[in-house]
This record gives sequence, C-alpha cells and structure tokens, in this order.
Amino acid sequence: MLGILDLLGTIGGNVLSLPGILGLALGMMTRNWILAGIMGAVVGVAETIIFAGFNMAEVHMFDLSIAVIVGVLAASVGCVIRHKGATV
Repeated sequence: MLGILDLLGTIGGNVLSLPGILGLALGMMTRNWILAGIMGAVVGVAETIIFAGFNMAEVHMFDLSIAVIVGVLAASVGCVIRHKGATV
C-alpha cells in the first residue's frame, strides 16, 4: 500500500524534475493547448523511462501516471503564461 508520504514525494519529485521544469518550458513555446499537453505527456513518459534505466520492467505505472499528469499540468501552465503574457 502506498503511503501519503510516498505520494507527496513522488509528486514533489516530478514537479521539481523534468516533467515540471521542461514541461513548463515546452508549454511556453506554443499557444496551442493540445500540443502543449502532448509535449508535457511525452516529457513525463521520457523522464520515467530514462530514470528507470531504459528498462521497461522497472517502470511502475503509478510513477508513470504521476509523471504524465505533472507534465501535462506544467505544460498547460506554460501555455497559460504564454497566452497572458502575449496580451499585455
């Protein structure tokens, strides 16, 4: 069973790692919401596979899903920053 500290650690680690930072940067590169979400999801999947040592047996679905969710949310925030910054 997954504890609350494991959940918070996984979310925090992904926010401060590639899905959060690179997802935000990639989201700021486009004004298209769908493209930003797709790029964030790709970053989340790539980060999980890279940190698992390119071994699909080591990839846990929970970590993968959290990384994809964080990547999509970060890219969406980046896209919002791009939209709001362009209207000023």
